[in-house]
Parts: sequence; structure tokens; C-alpha cells
Amino acid sequence: MAQRHSICLLNDSFPPVIDGVANAVTNYARHIETGHGHAVVATPAYPDADDSGFPFPVLRYPSIDTRKVVGYVAGVPFSPELPARLKEEKVELLHSHCPVASTLLGREFRNVLDIPLVFTYHTKFDIDIAKAVHGRLLQQTAIRALAQNISACDEVWVVSRGAGENLRSLGYDGDYLVMENGVDVPRERVSDAAIAAAAEGYDLPEGVPVFLFVGRLMWYKGLRIILDALAALKETSADFRMVFVGDGADGPEVRAYAEKLGLGDRCFFTGSIRDRDVIRAWYCRADLFLFPSTFDTNGLVVREAAACSLASVLIEGSCAAEGVTDGRNGFLIRENAPSLAAKLETLCGQPGLPRSVGENAARELYISWEEAVARAYERYEVVIDSYRSGGYRRRLKPQDEFFRAQGELMTALGQIEERGEELEQRIEDHLEKGPLFRTLERWWQS
Repeated sequence: MAQRHSICLLNDSFPPVIDGVANAVTNYARHIETGHGHAVVATPAYPDADDSGFPFPVLRYPSIDTRKVVGYVAGVPFSPELPARLKEEKVELLHSHCPVASTLLGREFRNVLDIPLVFTYHTKFDIDIAKAVHGRLLQQTAIRALAQNISACDEVWVVSRGAGENLRSLGYDGDYLVMENGVDVPRERVSDAAIAAAAEGYDLPEGVPVFLFVGRLMWYKGLRIILDALAALKETSADFRMVFVGDGADGPEVRAYAEKLGLGDRCFFTGSIRDRDVIRAWYCRADLFLFPSTFDTNGLVVREAAACSLASVLIEGSCAAEGVTDGRNGFLIRENAPSLAAKLETLCGQPGLPRSVGENAARELYISWEEAVARAYERYEVVIDSYRSGGYRRRLKPQDEFFRAQGELMTALGQIEERGEELEQRIEDHLEKGPLFRTLERWWQS
């Protein structure tokens, strides 16, 4: 029987923030606490956060409000109260899910508590960095700091092979393990009544194919490919409906583009939905799930769709398409609108094929969070034993000057939205010519 260990999960986003990594951390903590050992979550303070409903403790530390720049608040290392709290919780392993502030904290806590630090790489941070800051030197600074942080961890996990390849492209040259995430929906369809309730008020005639997208409304998730393909499909006189579940920074532009293409009567935007049962109902109402994204490293929504026997249309070679065989448990296209349009036109004429492929997806692609966390917990035990027996080399402790430099960078990010590109250029000039850049250079070279 496995031992009961106390695990601390660190991440910069956590409810009330809703995104894929926050969802992963929540499920890790919930399943560790209820089925394996004890879980503690350490995350930045967030306005009006209510953590009372979780079955595990949530420890909040000071933060900078960078929501307008990167979509969430940024934690500020270092928090002197947290190590004492973690000692009280008898934490034996730290597991960071964000390569910036959370991993910095994890590195410091590792030295204070003398316990191992595991890191999971979930998402392509180079794309997020490019969207947050436009200056070349700022981007390089952030990516190098990110790779340095990850390399300093005792063990590195990635959520897919593609995520590992992306991590290598950022300059990381160490080993990693593929540790897949699960999904928090059961492998079954919801009732007809639940489906009808979710779809009430939308023009979705019976017998007309319904396509679905679930996720943040960001252009880099392939939304332009979807809309351009639907416009082309409309030209063939094919009837269909498209439902977008979610919201995001590009939402207004996406809606405007759909109207511009003349898709206003066929495309529906539900906005953000927090009720997982309602999202499941949409998966069950749809005939195909469209996810032409090369950004996502894991594509949990593809597995959520599979849980409801809904087949996905994916970009061939993308991370989301790992494990998918075209025509068996999903459908693969090239990364362009004509390829998607041609696939949809074909499948609209073969309604039985998406259903049978969806059933295969349910059997072959689905993985529950119970299974995923059980596998991770087994690995936790290996890491803890190896660390205690001296199996990992001792890492250098982050220096105070590095924390100050990182703090300057986070403060700068927090001000960019308020003062725009002029301030960003001034920050880049300061980095290139000032003491912060020299501090970071000395850190990287060490």
C-alpha cells in the first residue's frame, strides 16, 4: 500500500481564475487529498478569492495585479510566512506548475525545507510571453529566466511529447517524463433533458450538424481557420450550426469577424460557462468538436469531448492530435481553412462516421484525473525516496539579487498596460543598459 505523503502544489493561477492549468492543479490537489495523501496549494493572493470550499488548505501569498497584461495575477517571491506554514503541513515534495514565480518560490522552499521540487510544463510559454511583451530583449530575458528556473528543478514533467519538444526549443536540455493530464468529466453522456436545457434559446434544428469549440477565445487557438472554413462551407449551401463555448481577450474580434463573414445566423457564442455539467451537455449535443490549435500542448478538451463520445477534428502533427488516427478515433487536417472546410463537407454527408469515430475516441483517448493523479503519485514516491538517498544533485540557492531582479521585472509587467508601449521601450532600454540586465546575466552565467 502506498504511503500517505504531503504534497505542495504551486501555481500562479488558481480559482477563481479558470484556465487549463488552474483546473489541473485543482484536480491534482482534490485527488491527492481524497485518494492518496495530503495536498496543499500555494498560490498568489487574488481579489475576493474564497477558498473555503476546497477539501485541502490553500495558502495565499502577495501578488501583483497583472491581469490586464497576462490574464492573471503574478506572485511576488519571496513570502517569508509560507515556509513556516508548509512545515506545519509536513510537506515532503513541492510540485510547481508555472515556471516563473511559483518555481522561484519552490526553489527557495526546497532549500528551507530540504525536500525535492518537481515541475510540470503545461503550455507554450514562449507564445504567452510574446503576447505579454513585445520588446525583443524583454522576451529573451523572460525565456532565459524561464529555462533557468525549469533546469533548476529536481525532476521535470511534460504533459505531452509535443510539450517536451517545445520546452527543448526554449533552451532546456535536461531530461523529462511525459505525465499526461486527465479530464474531470465521467465517460458517459448526460441526459436528453440536460442537453435540451443547455441548448435552449439557440437555433439548433434537429438533423442539422452542430460543430463545437470549447476554450479561450484567442486567435492562436485556430479560430480564424474555423471561421474561414465555415464561410467556405456555407458557400456550398451546406446547412450547419457552430457553437463557441468560452471567452477570452480576442472574443470581441472573433465575434466581429464571424459577422463580417456572414455567419451571424449560424455561429453562437455562449460566453464563459463554469458549470461542468452544462459544458458536458454541449459536448453531447454537438456532432463534431473543432480544435485546429497548434498552441495547446495537451488538448484536454479533446479528451473531454471523447468522454462524451464526440469526435474531434485536429491539426495533423499537433500536440492535441497525439494518439489520434485519422478516421478511427478522430479526424486530421492540414493547418488551413480549405482543409477543414473539405473535411467538414465530407463528414456532413456521412453522419454515421463521426458517431462511430466518437465511440472509438471514448475508448482510446479518455483518461480520468483519478488515473492521471494515481500515476503521478506513484512517481512522487520515487522522487521522494531518490531525493532522500542523495539521488539528485544539490542545486544552487537563488540569490537575493536575483529575487530583486525578478521583482523588478514583474513590477514592470504590471505597469505596461497602464503606460503602454512607451514604458515597455523604456523598460527594455533599462534592461539592456542598467544593473538589472547585468544582475540577470551574472545569474545565468552561474
